[in-house]
Amino acid sequence: MTEKLSVKGGTAARAEYLLEARNITKMFGDLAANSDVTLKISPGEIHALLGENGAGKSTLVKIIYGALQPTVGELRWLGETVNIANPAAARKLGIGMVFQHFSLFEALSVAENIALALPGDIDLGELSKKISQVSSEYGLPLEPTALVADLSVGERQRIEIVRCLLQEPRLLIMDEPTAVLTPQEADQLFLTLERLASEGCAVLYISHRLDEVKRLCHDSTILRHGKVVGTVNPQKETAASLARLMVGADVHAINSNRVSSPGASLLKLNNLSQKADGPFGVALRNIELDVRAGEVVAIAGVAGNGQSELFDAISGERLSSTAESICINERNCGLDNITLRRRHSSGFVPEERLGHGAVPGFTLSENIILTRHSDDDGLSSSGFLDRAKAIAINERITQDYDVRKGKPDPEARALSGGNLQKFVVGRELDRKPRVLVINQPTWGVDAGAAALIRQALIDLALSGSAVLVISQDLDEIFEIADRIAVISRGQLSEAFPASELSLESIGLMMAGAHEKKDSHITEKASA
Repeated sequence: MTEKLSVKGGTAARAEYLLEARNITKMFGDLAANSDVTLKISPGEIHALLGENGAGKSTLVKIIYGALQPTVGELRWLGETVNIANPAAARKLGIGMVFQHFSLFEALSVAENIALALPGDIDLGELSKKISQVSSEYGLPLEPTALVADLSVGERQRIEIVRCLLQEPRLLIMDEPTAVLTPQEADQLFLTLERLASEGCAVLYISHRLDEVKRLCHDSTILRHGKVVGTVNPQKETAASLARLMVGADVHAINSNRVSSPGASLLKLNNLSQKADGPFGVALRNIELDVRAGEVVAIAGVAGNGQSELFDAISGERLSSTAESICINERNCGLDNITLRRRHSSGFVPEERLGHGAVPGFTLSENIILTRHSDDDGLSSSGFLDRAKAIAINERITQDYDVRKGKPDPEARALSGGNLQKFVVGRELDRKPRVLVINQPTWGVDAGAAALIRQALIDLALSGSAVLVISQDLDEIFEIADRIAVISRGQLSEAFPASELSLESIGLMMAGAHEKKDSHITEKASA
């Protein structure tokens, strides 16, 4: 393993760069996703690829990994021009990639999932020994026989990394790798990447978290609107200067001006328990929470610990067993559907923006009608829809939340991820709800869009609303939250003032330090 990762000697020693992407242009019709992009990575280098949503990062990475072919330009590997026809060719060459969204089968074991990605006939016994050896050697402990459904998100990411390592990569591409990790898990990941780099493996690192880029990366290439706008040493930059290069202007500073004494309780969860929805779901266990007017309460946690189930319960996508378990604006609504809850001045933004938050093939104005047809704003009257008013609302949201689009009322799928997120969030904020519940508000969103969304959430709370944020981004949570709770395996901790918590204490709770270990409580909640 180590011998293969070392690129000293032979062709590698004579080539200055491991990988060169030279003058890459990729056209989609009249749109240039990449325009004359050049990127160079040396053996043993951790190189950041930075840019706003829609800047061209994903397109460039897909070209390097063989999922797309460039319209113009060439790739060089160890000084020689190569044609990477597909991901299998990339892996054979020595390029591995850990995607932001994992590709694992939950019903299979760790070893079985890894075997699916390896060529030829695999002896699971021998493979299990290799998994144990490599995962232990690189500080990524895994039990080969463990069922993926039983593993935390951090452990699942280890599977993806070890799967790449077993293919003995010379270049490892990491896409937003810490988005689903606790601070302690992220620190371990950094140690692993630094060790790989010391052995000669190059790492191409994509992240919106600029502080970790500064800590980890030796060099960075910054894209804006598909073009390279800078190549800098991130360790000699500030997070603000990197963001400025990405966005092309200073990023809006968050202004909290928090209220000293919140008002009445507007969202209350009373001993909320639900069975797991399916074999791989998470049961909610005796959840208590109170969110008051004028405050932002954030729920932290590693993905897969009940966040989606909690959002579905509060929004009414999944009904509770009793009306009293969820109280919104002093109304017991655990048995009310989502439309009835919206009518009582509540808004909901799900984690998945395309498919859940918006119908891909519907225009933006049609997506507005879907969530606001029952509001008292004139969109629906005597069974008729006012499409002109929906279009006017769309234009207002576009202007207020800087939604960038190619035409006035495009289909939702035509927007970049960041712009669709601004639209979905803006659609709810435009209603000025008394209660807002939002799941992963800035997931995969660039610094400029993230600042806009976070400020809008704070401003809504300052206007007297209660805001509940479910987020995996601890920097975001500390930036906007008055109080913080942590969810782990379906149990919610007490909500503490943000000023009383540290990254370390949050990380311990994310790992389950607050969970009730009494078995009869667990059995009762899951029954």
